[in-house]
Amino acid sequence: MEPVTGNTVADRFDHGTEERYSMIKKIRLIGLILIILLVPVVLASTDSSSSSTSSSTADSSSTSTTSARDAASLVYVSSVTLDPEEYFPYETGTVTVMVKNSGTTTVGLTHPDISGDHIHTTNNDAYNAVSYIGPGTTMTYTFDILADTMDGTYFPQFTISTKDSISIRYPLTIQVDSRELNASITKPDSFVRSASELVNLTLINPRDGAISNVMITTSGAGLDITPTQKYIGSMAGESSVAIPFTVVADRESNLTFHITYENGDVDHSTEVMLPIKFENDKTAAVPIVNNIALVSKGTYYELTGDITNTGITDAKGLVVTVGSPAKGTGTYPEFAIGSLASDDSGSFDLTFTAQDLSSVPLIMTWKNKNGDDYSTTKILDLSSGTGSLASTSVPAQSSGNSQNSVTSGPGGAPGMGGQVGMPGGNSLFGNSKGNGISSFYPVIIGGIVFVIAVVLYTRRTWISGKLKKKQ
Repeated sequence: MEPVTGNTVADRFDHGTEERYSMIKKIRLIGLILIILLVPVVLASTDSSSSSTSSSTADSSSTSTTSARDAASLVYVSSVTLDPEEYFPYETGTVTVMVKNSGTTTVGLTHPDISGDHIHTTNNDAYNAVSYIGPGTTMTYTFDILADTMDGTYFPQFTISTKDSISIRYPLTIQVDSRELNASITKPDSFVRSASELVNLTLINPRDGAISNVMITTSGAGLDITPTQKYIGSMAGESSVAIPFTVVADRESNLTFHITYENGDVDHSTEVMLPIKFENDKTAAVPIVNNIALVSKGTYYELTGDITNTGITDAKGLVVTVGSPAKGTGTYPEFAIGSLASDDSGSFDLTFTAQDLSSVPLIMTWKNKNGDDYSTTKILDLSSGTGSLASTSVPAQSSGNSQNSVTSGPGGAPGMGGQVGMPGGNSLFGNSKGNGISSFYPVIIGGIVFVIAVVLYTRRTWISGKLKKKQ
């Protein structure tokens, strides 16, 4: 066995230390290299993280803006109501705007307004606060409007902003028209005292817009008007309505129609007047007397004749009688002919007493189709053989009374008259229908002439001899 020396041990120790130092150097070198390699990676990672954060922030902001615009785009004006539909110049009204949210997100709305030339809102402070409109809901805005202008068509805008300063605009159309409600009257050809007459009032709305609460009130001194008031309600634009009124006039007067209506909430009124003047009724029945015959019956007289209706309308319930100083008596103190149509005729037979035949009133009364009373009087002069007829006009009395007016309508209004026709020339007593001695006058005269002629003829020789002796 070989001996171990001290140098060998030392050498071994030195050799091991060198190896450890060498290893440490290698490790440090590797670590330095790793650090050098990791620094760019860390820097790159930091830049990437910063860039990613920045990009995320930008995308978030962009997404938020896009979302607000999308939500606002789903808010729209669903309807607009104008009251009135059409304005008068310088008139106020209301505009109601309904805004709907058809989206799924609540949207804040602010500063609603209507603006434009000559169209102004008068309640601008009504909607100062922000209002929120939920998904699927509707919000209503009502504005008081002044149309500060004359006739024309104007185009103001409704505007409203969202909380995110996104604006919504909607155009409006407002018309201004100064034309008023018109009225016209259709009346009969003539008015007769106390007769029922039909008057039609026609209202015409020339405007494009409707009017409401139309009311008609009538007035007139001495007039009985039915109805006195008439409520029409609403009238659409460019429409008309006719309203009938029954008028009975006791005196000449003015019939006034006072018409009120509303355009929106603003009151309007107008009047139309109809002067009522009494005239002869151009359509009334006109009875004409013909073929008069008078017969003495001892203590009374019998008067017969024919009546022809030469008027336009029928005489209903025609009754004939005599007036003072004559007095009806006997079998026919008055005679009912009944209804006498236009151009038709009927006969009558009257019995009466009279101290004086110089003035015998023949009174005829009847009704028209409305039941109004009419009366006419013919004055018969029976005092002489000539038998003239007088027609005298004096202030009329009510129908049915003794009177001297030629013709009177309801209440005694003057009507149509005419002369009584006489058969056989001017003589009342020449009518073949009579049974008195007057009917034999021509025969008696003819007989006398015939007898004289026969006497003269038979005594011609004696008369001739007498004449010769005198010579």
